[in-house]
Amino acid sequence: MSKYEPLWNYLKENKKDNYKLTYEEIKKILGFEIDHSFLTYKKELKEYGYEVDKISMKERTIIFNKL
Repeated sequence: MSKYEPLWNYLKENKKDNYKLTYEEIKKILGFEIDHSFLTYKKELKEYGYEVDKISMKERTIIFNKL
């Protein structure tokens, strides 16, 4: 089980076509702040039917799109 699985399940269960989540919203879902390992783990997201579209360090947001 990945440490990011709660986030992946959140995306899958809510079934939206795309999400724009702030780092703070992601922290609430996961219970911890995302770190550099997110870049490695984001590959798992395709198994859940989504992909990372854009990571904005300036806005502190991540956009996820349904495949």
